[in-house]
Amino acid sequence: MTAHRLHLISVYSLVALITLCLTWELWLAPLRPGGSWLVLKVLPLLAPLFGILRRKRYTYQWSSMLILAYFTEGVVRGYTEAGLAALIARVEIALSLLFFLSVVAYVRATDRERVAAATDKSAGKP
Repeated sequence: MTAHRLHLISVYSLVALITLCLTWELWLAPLRPGGSWLVLKVLPLLAPLFGILRRKRYTYQWSSMLILAYFTEGVVRGYTEAGLAALIARVEIALSLLFFLSVVAYVRATDRERVAAATDKSAGKP
């Protein structure tokens, strides 16, 4: 898969996860009626958003570790809650896994491109 496609998957899965977390904690299945302070869990997801949009490799690298917290939350809430909240937790698991896998693949793909470009440059190719 190309780096461009992996970038798009990363962007869409991150934006979808942000949207899911907001709607989950405000309207769909909040811990308390009317919403809860747990909606603030979206704030750490906003930190890598602009770096991901700008294809910053370093952001891809550290966000792969950040997303594991959302995977863990999805697993815990998927098994401890029932009904709509459990279903949303499973979607959170899927989105966080999709983001994680696409980010890791993007870093690997761009690393290969960097090595190839460095090899061409040292060989004197334009």
